[in-house]
Amino acid sequence: MTALGIDLGTTYSAMAIVEDAQQSHARIVPNTAGETTTPSAVYFDAERPIVGTQARLAATVAPADCIELVKRHMGDASWRFETSAGTSYSAAQISALILRRLALDAEAALNESIRQAVITVPAYFDDARRRATAQAGVIAGLDVLRVLNEPTAAALAFGYRTAPGPEQTVLVYDLGGGTFDVTVVRIDGDDFRVLATAGDRNLGGFDFDNVLMLHVDEQLQKLGDESSLDGEHAEAVLRDRCEQAKRALSTLPEVSVKIGEHGIPISRGLFTELSAPLLRSTEEITQEVLGEADIEAGYLDSVLLVGGSTRMPMVAAMLERITGTRVDRSVHPDEAVALGAAICADQIVAGHLPQRRRRPTIFDVTAHSLGVVARSGNTGAEINTVVIARNTPIPAQGRRRFHTLAENQREILVVVTEGEDEDPAYVTIVGSARIRVPPHGHDEMVVEVILGYTADGMIEVSVLDAQRQRELGEFVIDRQAAIDKDELDKMRAALHTLDI
Repeated sequence: MTALGIDLGTTYSAMAIVEDAQQSHARIVPNTAGETTTPSAVYFDAERPIVGTQARLAATVAPADCIELVKRHMGDASWRFETSAGTSYSAAQISALILRRLALDAEAALNESIRQAVITVPAYFDDARRRATAQAGVIAGLDVLRVLNEPTAAALAFGYRTAPGPEQTVLVYDLGGGTFDVTVVRIDGDDFRVLATAGDRNLGGFDFDNVLMLHVDEQLQKLGDESSLDGEHAEAVLRDRCEQAKRALSTLPEVSVKIGEHGIPISRGLFTELSAPLLRSTEEITQEVLGEADIEAGYLDSVLLVGGSTRMPMVAAMLERITGTRVDRSVHPDEAVALGAAICADQIVAGHLPQRRRRPTIFDVTAHSLGVVARSGNTGAEINTVVIARNTPIPAQGRRRFHTLAENQREILVVVTEGEDEDPAYVTIVGSARIRVPPHGHDEMVVEVILGYTADGMIEVSVLDAQRQRELGEFVIDRQAAIDKDELDKMRAALHTLDI
């Protein structure tokens, strides 16, 4: 059975399969329109969801019934998109519609049933967002084999272009439509070892569009027009024109953004100036990752560009300046992640096949520190206590011992966090649970909290009575984005009744 590799992107999605089993050669699977990428947009024509290019075009005509950039809302249980017909959808349900459309298109192209997939996520996605992505796959009717980090997938595609060669260290700079990741990977034959990773899940091409939109709108108002940002339709038209201009500036020195009777000239230099703070943010994160990977300028073997936004000339210029290494364009920036996901999917389902098949081994790292909230013995203030540091190789497990606060305390509250700051206000509370403890008289009790990351970057928690070495309980964190199995089954059944 063929397993699909899916790059579930913020603005565009892509899918791929492994075609040559012996060499793990992957290829992109086009959608039914023959496109290699599918816009991650859903338009609701009354109650019928339409996914892809037609949905994207509808954004300028009926913006209230079109949803884009849903990836930025993954893991947010409070977010909902409501159609004009009154139907409410969660972020996972919208993403499931996109995934279902991709799977149906793959079935049409391959003339076979698609039931298994590896789905990619930004390396900087936290636990809630990863689980929401996996749940979207389940709602779409897929068996999600793995949730794979996007830069790691791109490195797989890069490493599998040719036969295994000498060890090399690669920087993957992934600037997509809505998210940014940067990762350093060491490739040694079929071993892919992530050395460090970081990113910003709210920084992408969409934000570069925004700075251009603000400038054009300001210029239009100087010419006497009303602001295009005050109405959904006008804003959608302005965004469409500015995105087209941004794309054109990758090859042209100057373009004109035409809105109504006016044309606002935009040079590449001006766009670079307007975007400088955004590009600087990606530069700072890249420098941070290079430092954590202990890589000095000039010691990288390759710099790989991933994501459509890396076509902006300013990106390559910045990376070559800070790394001393020319950028590598040998893997298509729109296709690399899906191709790598397909290689990973094929490796998972091909366990019974001959050993001569190439078998990649992925050694990833934690994108966030994992910890618990404790009270200071000196001040009584709450402190985020890191148990597993960021960029620890996964799967990983960490242990930390704590003392109870009161005599004969009968319950402890375990609050699990993702983040590096000591102040709990500046980290993500993944979830919490109350654990009963046995009577222990007037003595304080020593409790050992064990936290773990799975290979998918998911979180596991257990608590021990450290003195007696007795388990007080494993528990499932009450994650804000969690959906129980019955609810998932209902969502999957409801989705399959829709004509997508």
